[in-house]
Amino acid sequence: MEKKTKKLVLIDSNSLLHRAWHVIPALTTKDGVMVNAVYGFTSLILKIIKELKPDYMIACFDLKGKTFRHLKYKEYKAQRIKKAEEFYDQFPIAKEVLTALSIPILSKEGFEADDIIGTLAKEAYERHQDIETLIITGDLDTLQLVNDRTKVITLKQGFSETVAYDALAVRDRYDLDPKQLIDFKALRGDASDNIKGVSGIGEKGALELIREFGSLENLYQKLDKSDVKERIKILLKEQKKDALLSQELVTIVQDVPLQWHLSEANFWHYDPQAVYRIFQKLDFNSLLARLPHDVKKQPIIEPTFAEKDHHYITVSDSDALDNFLVELREQKLFALDSETTGLNVISDQILGLSFSWNPQSGYYINLTDSDFREVALKKLRPILEDGEIEKVGHNIKFDYKVLKNLDIELKGVVFDTLIAAYLINPSRGLRLEELAFSYLGYKKLKLSDLLDEVPKKKKGINVAKIPLEKLAWYGAEDADICLRLYYKLLPELQASKNYDLLIKMELPLMPVLAQMELNGICLNKAFLRKLEKKFATELSKLTKNIYKLAGQEFNIASPLQLKEILFEKLQISSGGIKKTKTGLSTAAAELDKMKDLHPIIPLLVEYRELAKLQSTYVSALPEMVNPMTNRVHTSFNQTITTTGRLSSSDPNLQNIPIRTPLGRQIREAFIAPSGFTLLSADYSQIELRLAAAISGDPVMTKSFKNNEDIHARTAAEIHKIPLEQVTKDIRRTAKEVNFGILYGLGSLGLSQRTDLSRTEAKEFIAQYFQIYKKIKDYIEKTKNSAHQNGYVQTLFGRRRLLPEINSTMPMLRAAAERMAINMPLQGTSADLIKMAMIKIQTDLPKLCPEAKMILQVHDSLVLEVPKKELANVARFVKETMEDIYKLPVPLKVDVEAGPNWGDLEKIENL
Repeated sequence: MEKKTKKLVLIDSNSLLHRAWHVIPALTTKDGVMVNAVYGFTSLILKIIKELKPDYMIACFDLKGKTFRHLKYKEYKAQRIKKAEEFYDQFPIAKEVLTALSIPILSKEGFEADDIIGTLAKEAYERHQDIETLIITGDLDTLQLVNDRTKVITLKQGFSETVAYDALAVRDRYDLDPKQLIDFKALRGDASDNIKGVSGIGEKGALELIREFGSLENLYQKLDKSDVKERIKILLKEQKKDALLSQELVTIVQDVPLQWHLSEANFWHYDPQAVYRIFQKLDFNSLLARLPHDVKKQPIIEPTFAEKDHHYITVSDSDALDNFLVELREQKLFALDSETTGLNVISDQILGLSFSWNPQSGYYINLTDSDFREVALKKLRPILEDGEIEKVGHNIKFDYKVLKNLDIELKGVVFDTLIAAYLINPSRGLRLEELAFSYLGYKKLKLSDLLDEVPKKKKGINVAKIPLEKLAWYGAEDADICLRLYYKLLPELQASKNYDLLIKMELPLMPVLAQMELNGICLNKAFLRKLEKKFATELSKLTKNIYKLAGQEFNIASPLQLKEILFEKLQISSGGIKKTKTGLSTAAAELDKMKDLHPIIPLLVEYRELAKLQSTYVSALPEMVNPMTNRVHTSFNQTITTTGRLSSSDPNLQNIPIRTPLGRQIREAFIAPSGFTLLSADYSQIELRLAAAISGDPVMTKSFKNNEDIHARTAAEIHKIPLEQVTKDIRRTAKEVNFGILYGLGSLGLSQRTDLSRTEAKEFIAQYFQIYKKIKDYIEKTKNSAHQNGYVQTLFGRRRLLPEINSTMPMLRAAAERMAINMPLQGTSADLIKMAMIKIQTDLPKLCPEAKMILQVHDSLVLEVPKKELANVARFVKETMEDIYKLPVPLKVDVEAGPNWGDLEKIENL
């Protein structure tokens, strides 16, 4: 019987950590420890485990200090610039992760990780005929080790895609055998390691020589009698010593003296709790679901309370319901969760409701039977609508909408674990399973696991097909976990000083947003169909003109092909153009730099805008109209941004462009129904007004109090001219500075946005701070406070943690400082409009029951108002928003109205 092949995975840890450091964005734990490299490294390890299912794993590391290569060649790797300390600090953390997974770590003084890998691979090849060795690396140095039972798996682009090399793949790439790569690199050199090779040969020349002669030794033996060009001969002879030294340096040692035994690398024998502890410490909650299973297919993290300790009860008949209600009526607080056939609360049906008031216990009310559902909801209504009985949930806005669709208004909501966790730390994973893992050390059942076991639907999810016993467990567990998290999060939220934000702002806002989502907005589908045809015609014309200017047809949407057209065929100057891993960038910002260099550039910019609008909105929006309401229903998210701003999704109606004519056409598709008009109320220059108020700057405050054009006033002050002499051009520059300063704009950024030189921009900013001295003080004080405390906060106490604020990496530190300057202003602006929305929702029904809020777009609100009530509602909304909070600088709201969102006229003299 043939012996089963086993897999030995050898990890080139240093190269993978280096790659992760450069590819994975800055990521810190809640304690401010940088872990981006460890996260990428761990993520790849889990991917390898899942896909390769190794029998043995070993992680190989370089050691600090010199190797035998440094002794042979003192310039070895001498050109390398030392990375920030945050990078090197992650190596011990990576080793902690490996230790928790019981992956042995090997290194040897005087040698590199590649040498350890080479030795292990050779030993496995010679001693274990039943083992295939797989080398996981971030570079191509180990390709020389490839043979019939040794492969190299390296990263492609980024950190998610990999490519595997066996001997055939090596030959396909280089037209050389793996061992010949040593001599190829000896000639070519290796710039990353500062290995010279033979100068003047180059990659192409080195490949041709080794292909022709087979080896470096054979090349030198036959060089004199060969037909190699004389220039190349001279180079080879003059630099023979360099070639032979380079050959020695690039050759991976395969006889490092190691004391190890294959049994020590046996995977699947590790301590689940050790993995849990390190993942919890590093806030790697999102990796929890990807943790491997042992050979018995048991989860690596077992629940902290065993299944037998749970007390989950399914209620499916009247007798059981009455017994349940007896207990429920006695409770002062309970956790609530709902299960539906899908995620569209308007179209999908309720399947059940879950309740929990004691940890490790819960009830699932099965509502699939229509008769029982009617009886159950009638009996539950008084409890759910009783504001004196406190309810907690996770993303309870969803449950609120589900019940609202059943004519039940959920009252008494005192806690949402999703929002509470967000207020404590908006940068962490907030899903219920992530919080259960992070706070309770519990790996809960996931809906996706249950859905994997049922037939798929063409659209949406098929929750209704999940067996009742499994769905009931899942629902009751959700309520149970939510209750347990409530008791964990409440004291932490109170300690973070954000409890008032939850109680006074976020929870009162929840039903407001829920109602806006249920309201939806009308869409003119016929208008969009016409627009789709118009855009298609325009795109066709643009395509032909672009092809004509390019001199050939190509895929305009392909950055690679576009790059070849612009920089190779058309020879457009690449000076100042950013480079990516694949070469020169053709991103929007880079095209903008080239707009005056060739007539094809403006056409490309227009093509891209039109194509994006077509695919994202014109073609997609009609498909999102709910057939039951004939409206588009977006979702407003309270827990996405780090500043407290709301975001919109499915579809994102906050992102519809307004600054271009094409973008404004999209807005025309959003209409008011017959007899109604759309009302838009927009805070004017709110962040500047807040900057004046918070900083106490007298010049800016006076300008706002006098109702002056702040940009014209700024231009007048800087240029020392009367207000009436300010031109459009100098006002535009002043406007860029006014808003840019609040985002940490420097002289380089200002020069790029205006016609100013770098020197002029620097002088402009200096003069700006001479006029608005208190604004400069605010910026410096805010940065100093952020450095000292590690966070900034809004006027109402909303905090943003800034773990990178004291980073040794200038780029990260500068980015954190820019965030520190802007967050108190943008966050306070977000808080103010939330407060206004709550008051409008409370008072508007008394003034005009038919009027309703339908959209929030950062600093503005959109309402649907009966035409006959427009003046009254507009006045009410404007006054409510302007008077929501008294500041030293008056808030100003501009009000517009019209038949559609793109065709609004200002309402004067309210």
